[in-house]
Amino acid sequence: MGREATVTMMDSVDVVVIGGGIAGASAAWALAERLGAGVRLVEAEATLAYHTTGRSAAQLIENYGAAPNRALTTASLGFFDAPPDGLVDAPLLTTRGVLTMCGPGSDAARAALLAEGRAMNPTITEVDAATALALLPIIRPELLEAAIFEPQSSDIDVAGLHQAFVRGLRRAGASVAVSTRVDAATPDGTGWRVETTDGTLRAGQLVNAAGAWGDVVAARAGVAPVGLQPKRRTAFMTASRHPDSHRWPLLESLDHNWYLKPDGTQFMGSPADEIPSDPCDARPEELDIALAIDRINANTTLDIRSITSSWAGLRSFVADHAMVLGPDPEHPTFHWCVGQGGTGIQTSPGAGRLIADLLLDGTPGPGFDGVGLDRAGLSVERLR
Repeated sequence: MGREATVTMMDSVDVVVIGGGIAGASAAWALAERLGAGVRLVEAEATLAYHTTGRSAAQLIENYGAAPNRALTTASLGFFDAPPDGLVDAPLLTTRGVLTMCGPGSDAARAALLAEGRAMNPTITEVDAATALALLPIIRPELLEAAIFEPQSSDIDVAGLHQAFVRGLRRAGASVAVSTRVDAATPDGTGWRVETTDGTLRAGQLVNAAGAWGDVVAARAGVAPVGLQPKRRTAFMTASRHPDSHRWPLLESLDHNWYLKPDGTQFMGSPADEIPSDPCDARPEELDIALAIDRINANTTLDIRSITSSWAGLRSFVADHAMVLGPDPEHPTFHWCVGQGGTGIQTSPGAGRLIADLLLDGTPGPGFDGVGLDRAGLSVERLR
């Protein structure tokens, strides 16, 4: 794994990336590819990816998230399909389709979802009830009129992906400091003086990839917030009684108020909740788990009666649900990489590269040609 950095008085680097989850790791990797040892990733917790990254549903769905985020997913597909040499030990993706269950009277909503999805991925299709039941026989047939099927969706190896970024940044010479909370950052000539729990750093530029704590970090740097709202998402695991369930697609409701994902010999279920929260180490609520079980049992024949584990994580959004990527207009050497809102894993290769391009060149690189990148839709300026 390489060395862990410690901060010594007035250590000086080109860029400090704040936050060791998937956003920070991907940004630090992309920057280190060009700046090497001039990059340092700092994380307040004792381990990287302690909060939201390690609690993700880990599904790549092109037809998901705000339009600017979807373009970043498209820009990330090349990395997932062919990661740089030496960064992964196994494939990052395993194909698992997504089936959206559509009940009677859902014609308009179903048509809208299909049109939206096919604009990005023409393999997304509408299937009749018989086909949907053949794909997922646990659906209650009386509640099923048709379904939307996305066959090219995939499970993501989140741990492998995060590890790939960490391997890449270390290989390029960048360093990582854990148990290093940023308590203050002050403009210092052409850069920043960064006060941490482990000492003082000087950095030419800062990248705020602190997830739910993004506005907190900004306030510590004297930068205006962007209006981040962390929201809790709850999930649980339950045993499967179906020997072939590991081959089934992920099942979700058309109104996005529950989903069920096969996971080996178990299922992962969620009420797809978005409960406003302060930044914290999120914990599941029994009521949210009960709601998910009730909704899943009402729509399937699983008859869930017990669970094996449960957890919660925070997904952070701004008002329009698109990500916030790029320099702050009032502080051009302070760069935002926040607001992933549930798309942070699948967009991370593209988002990391975009941060590096904007920080170093001021404009997106050629890797974003043809993906429909909406630079204004990701900018800080739209929120000010």
